[in-house]
Amino acid sequence: MKTTAVRLYGKRDLRLEKFELPEIKEDEILARVVSDSICMSSYKAAEQGADHKRVPNNVAENPIIIGHEFCGELVQVGAKWSNKYHAGDKFVIQPALNYKGSLDAPGYSYPYIGGNATYVIIPNEVMLMNCLLPFKGEGWYTGSLTEPFSCVVGTFHAMYHTVRGKYDHAMGIVEGGKMALLAGAGPMGLAALDYIIHCDRRPALLVVTDIDAARLARAEELLSPTEAMKNGITLKYVNTSTIPNTEEYLRVIADGGYDDVFVFAPIASLVELGDSILGVDGCLNFFAGPDKTDFAASLNFYNVHYAGTHIVGTSGGNYEDMLESLEMMRKGLLNPSLLVTHIGGLDAVIDTTLNLPKIPGGKKMIYTGISLPLTAISDFETAGENDPIFAELHKLTLATKGLWNVQAEHYLLAHAKEI
Repeated sequence: MKTTAVRLYGKRDLRLEKFELPEIKEDEILARVVSDSICMSSYKAAEQGADHKRVPNNVAENPIIIGHEFCGELVQVGAKWSNKYHAGDKFVIQPALNYKGSLDAPGYSYPYIGGNATYVIIPNEVMLMNCLLPFKGEGWYTGSLTEPFSCVVGTFHAMYHTVRGKYDHAMGIVEGGKMALLAGAGPMGLAALDYIIHCDRRPALLVVTDIDAARLARAEELLSPTEAMKNGITLKYVNTSTIPNTEEYLRVIADGGYDDVFVFAPIASLVELGDSILGVDGCLNFFAGPDKTDFAASLNFYNVHYAGTHIVGTSGGNYEDMLESLEMMRKGLLNPSLLVTHIGGLDAVIDTTLNLPKIPGGKKMIYTGISLPLTAISDFETAGENDPIFAELHKLTLATKGLWNVQAEHYLLAHAKEI
C-alpha cells in the first residue's frame, strides 16, 4: 500500500513524499487518514528536529510522519485485534500513549503513523494503551479536534489545591472560584473556554485576556458572556494592550487574587503576570509549551511560602480526557467548529506548519486526500469569484455564521482535486 505523507528529517526539513508502507503485522492496523488539524506542537517539532523530546535522535535516517490530531477509518485489522476493531470503523487517536513511560507518540516519533498522511500503520502499543478510540460523529474534522479538546480537559483536571493544616491535595479547579485565562483568545484558549463553560465543574468568575482585539471580538461573539451566565459564570473579556497596570486591573476585577490561572502563550512576562495575580492557594497552569529549552520566568517565592501559591504544567491529555471530550461532543456540549478558521489539502501542510505562528486565526484543518492551498474561511467569498468550489463553500458556511460545518466538509471532499 502506497501512502503520501509529510515527513520530518530534521530542523525545518519537511518533505511531501510518496512511499510504500510495509505489510501490516498481526498486531497492527492499516488505516486511512481523512483529516488532521495542525497543532503548534508540530511547528515546535519541525523547529527543533531531533532536539525535540518526542522526536527520535536518528530522524535524519529514519524520518517520521508529522501530525497528531487526526481522524480516519480502519482499512485492514491484524488478527490480534480483529475481535475489537473492524475495517470501516471510524477512529481517533490519543497520541500521548505513555507506553512504558516513553514520550513516543504518533505524529512525532513513528515512521508509519502521523496525521499528515493518506494511509498509516497503527502500531500495537496504540491499541495496548487503549488509545485507538471509536469515533461515531458525522464530521471528520470534529474527530480531529477531540485531541486538542482532550488537552484542555487534562489541563483542568491537573489543577490542584491544598487543604490548610493537612497534607492533602484537592484535584481540579476551585468550583465557584475565580479563574483567568491569559492570552486565552486563540484556538486552544477557545477550546478551554468552551469546555469550562459547559463542563460540570465551573468557576463563578472567568476572565479571558488577550492583546489582539480581533481575536477577543471573535471569542466574545462565539462564546458570549450571556452564554456563560446561563451556566452560572460571570465572563469578562479584557484587552490588556490598552491597560497601563494589568496586574492591578485584573485584581480589581477579582476583588483580590485568582484561584486558578492558565497561561496560553510561552512569554515570560505573561507567566510572571499570572503568578502575580494568584490568590491564597492559587494554582498557576503553564499550558503553552515553549520551543526553547531554556525558557524561564521568575516566580514570587514569598507567596509560595506564605500564600501557598503553586504551579503545574500539562502536555497533552490522556485516554480518559479523550473519552470525556468525545462524550461532551456527542451531547452537543462542545462545539469543535468554533476552532476552525482555515482549511487546506496535504500539499499545504509544509508551508502551514513552518509558518504557523505567523498565520492568524484558529485551527488549520487539513484534508489529507486532496490538493488545496490553505484558505481562510473568511476568504471563501473572494476565492469563490474564480473557483466554484469556494463559492459553494462560502454559501454553506454562511448558513452557520461563518463556521466550518459537516455539510461544507462533505461538499469539499466530494469536489476537491485528489492529491
